[in-house]
Amino acid sequence: MRSVSDNTGTANRSAVAYTMLRFALTRNEFIGKGYFSSPHYRDVVLRKRVDEVLARAVAARWEDLQFSASITNRTARGRRFKRLGSGSLIAFPWVTIYNEHFIEIGDDTMVGPYCALSAGMIPGQECVTSPVVRIGDRCLIGRGSGIVGHLAIDIGDDVWTGHHVYITDQNHGYSDVDRPISQQTQPEKPVSIGSGSWLGTGTVVLPGASIGKHVAVGANSVVIGELPDFCVAVGAPARVIRQYSPESGWKPSHEFGSKEH
Repeated sequence: MRSVSDNTGTANRSAVAYTMLRFALTRNEFIGKGYFSSPHYRDVVLRKRVDEVLARAVAARWEDLQFSASITNRTARGRRFKRLGSGSLIAFPWVTIYNEHFIEIGDDTMVGPYCALSAGMIPGQECVTSPVVRIGDRCLIGRGSGIVGHLAIDIGDDVWTGHHVYITDQNHGYSDVDRPISQQTQPEKPVSIGSGSWLGTGTVVLPGASIGKHVAVGANSVVIGELPDFCVAVGAPARVIRQYSPESGWKPSHEFGSKEH
């Protein structure tokens, strides 16, 4: 019986042989059509060299252009916000930003690229509270994240998130089985995230969630309730697995009991 490594080696050799065969057939086809004759060959080589030069130029300038196109309090787009603090930046490209006059961002905060940041359902909507979304000082919102507020989302100072974190204060009603969920009420509950907390990659924070100060939430967790100050929580729904007290320091969940949140 062949070992797995023998089978893998055979498969790799077969793949290489197939690739070489396809290259030879393609080359012969091109020769047959005259693509390797002087005029055609020169055109192909020239186009390839032009593409390579352009690609290098775009790559070299992309980061500079990203920074230049970012939103700060010195840009016209930045002045639409209820507040966009000194040293804060919303990186380009972004996905969706609207109703900025209901959004407040503190100083030295960065919202990463490909993020969504909005207040209300549609551009131009008048919201019942202001600010609808508040992000504190020195925060970092990871790439590809979404903060979608309708009533009240309050994020404290020094809160950092991983990539692709989603925070919302509105959910979808589903109780009426005779109506599509998309046509039912959308209940709203305020969300708060305490200062100094960390939300791991893929975390989802749902309406009514209240995350305390200095809380670490593990990757891909779903927070639906209250997380106390100075704890570590993981899972869907998130549950506390470690907690700190001045008397005993950090303790694992089996020493103080754990609850789902």
